[in-house]
Amino acid sequence: MPAPEIPLNSYGLPVLTNAAQYWQLVRLNPEHELIDLGAFIPSVQLDIRYATANNFLGEAVYAEPAAYLRRPVAEALGAAQRELAQVGVGLKVFDAYRPYSATVRFFEKIPDETYAAPPWRGSRHNRGCSVDAALIDLGTGADLPMPTEFDALGPEAHSDYPELPTAVLQHRALLHTVLAQHGFVNYRAEWWHFDHQRWADFPLLDLAFAELRR
Repeated sequence: MPAPEIPLNSYGLPVLTNAAQYWQLVRLNPEHELIDLGAFIPSVQLDIRYATANNFLGEAVYAEPAAYLRRPVAEALGAAQRELAQVGVGLKVFDAYRPYSATVRFFEKIPDETYAAPPWRGSRHNRGCSVDAALIDLGTGADLPMPTEFDALGPEAHSDYPELPTAVLQHRALLHTVLAQHGFVNYRAEWWHFDHQRWADFPLLDLAFAELRR
């Protein structure tokens, strides 16, 4: 069975918008499957901000709160969670796979490539290969102090911003070190954003969460 040909959008960008083609890719290569993190890593705390109005847009973007990653990326995140658990810490996930149409909407709101991927390039979130995450205390479920709130814009959110309490610097370093050990690369303008090193292996998608369920 040949791989489906992904059509180009108005920007000349290949974006998969057909659920049947997505499932065809999954049959050809199971690594393409987007895995539900809530079921795959139950100890990860989900706080899917774009399913609420608690985000920089001030309105819900997703029809439901869900977090999906490509199979090898989900497996890597699970390994990172297990390593963090050894010191009583876990991950809180704010966002993972993001439909391409949501990326277009974000850029219309903030047309700044530092903070929003342009529609002519797309986001690694659209490939199911990026995760936005912070740390929690696994015992209590409470947030650990981090540099800023999720989605904060400004220098305080940059990964090398130094003027922070010692505990915050330690938490940021722990998050970055452990995720790096499992193949994730931090985006320097956002301490919470991580791209898996295999992002280029997977196409951009514009599918609703419901279309990812068998």
